[in-house]
Amino acid sequence: MSSDEHFEVTIPSDTSEGQAVQARIVEALEVREYPDRDVFAVRLALEEALVNAIKHGNRMSPDKSVEINCWLSDERVRIEIQDEGEGFDRTDVPDPTLLENLERPCGRGIMLMGAFMNLIEYNEQGNKVTLEKIKGVAPEQPDAEAE
Repeated sequence: MSSDEHFEVTIPSDTSEGQAVQARIVEALEVREYPDRDVFAVRLALEEALVNAIKHGNRMSPDKSVEINCWLSDERVRIEIQDEGEGFDRTDVPDPTLLENLERPCGRGIMLMGAFMNLIEYNEQGNKVTLEKIKGVAPEQPDAEAE
């Protein structure tokens, strides 16, 4: 039986460093026998959040770093990712599903994270995201019939 785990790691603004952290978290989920779809969901959301922090938050600056805090248990995983950027206002990000935004790449990562995780929230400044996945629990989807 595995026990709860918590770790903190600070990485430079380098996506390959982010991939190493991602691999560590994915391996911990697999050890705890999370379903494949949960492992996929966390991997995808984590990759999006790390890339956003490195590219958009820190603007790839070698002088800036990204802080990752991770709590893992047999029931859930919670990950906080904080960059040193100015942050952003979530409401300023265009909805990628709207017709006028279909050709634009921005906003898709945030939408994907929301579709795969049970919780996604930002701090007030907008430079820290918290992702949470509950083992075996599908995220609540917006009501498809409320169009």
